[in-house]
Amino acid sequence: MEAGGLDSDGRQFNNAEEMWREEVGDHPKKTEWYHKGVGYWEGVDASVDGVLGGYGHVNEPDIKSSEAFLNTLLDDRFPSGEGNWHLVALDCGVGIGRVTKNLLIRYFNEVDLLEPVSHFLEAARENLSPDNLIVLDSHKASNFYCVPLQEFTPDAGRYDVIWVQWCIGHLTDDDFVSFFKRAKDGLKPGGLFVLKENIARTGFVLDKEDRSITRSDLYFKELFDCCRLHIYKSKDQKGFPEELFQVKIYALTPDLAKRVNRTRPKAQTNRPGIIR
Repeated sequence: MEAGGLDSDGRQFNNAEEMWREEVGDHPKKTEWYHKGVGYWEGVDASVDGVLGGYGHVNEPDIKSSEAFLNTLLDDRFPSGEGNWHLVALDCGVGIGRVTKNLLIRYFNEVDLLEPVSHFLEAARENLSPDNLIVLDSHKASNFYCVPLQEFTPDAGRYDVIWVQWCIGHLTDDDFVSFFKRAKDGLKPGGLFVLKENIARTGFVLDKEDRSITRSDLYFKELFDCCRLHIYKSKDQKGFPEELFQVKIYALTPDLAKRVNRTRPKAQTNRPGIIR
């Protein structure tokens, strides 16, 4: 990735390689990177406002936009009346289970949850208990994994959709690629990744406090190529406060599929944004 970027202290980097050499140049520094990232979230309240960085009010437009996007995917890949589908999803970086509870569990028969912060995962387990859900009996949260994304390997062929939202920024580029290469094996034939993330205008922005990186659309596309993933559909999030980063949602497939519904990112300055 040749485009330059900056960190939250205002320091400029010529390119991402220069930044990564400084931040995670050897094994101890990389371990520290991940330790501090989890440590930051261990100090955050297990609430919607907490996991959304004080912007709890974006929950509704976030879910509304994601639901519309998910419906187009399900209509394309799993049309009603063409099979007795038993759909399974993996929700990555779930926080307190916000996306699963408000969206995924209504569409998938089973949802597995992955979250490295233990008090978040315990809150998710409580939020998704049968007493706290209004869904069909055939829909449930099945497994709760307290494992970092960079260390997780899914069961082969289990998932129709692997949903990755506001967490991939904590992974270094090499772990980003490694995760998606491993996770491909977790998809059923025809399965998709859905990645929803903050987008920098150009290059990247490094958050020194929580050890995360906000990548540009071009940066993401270069990493997708490294993962041998193809953009099936993409969409810009609407209805968020102006001071936040632009947010984009991608549907990715390991299969070379026709790219549809492509959008052009709007010009926007880099601004602080939500991480999870």
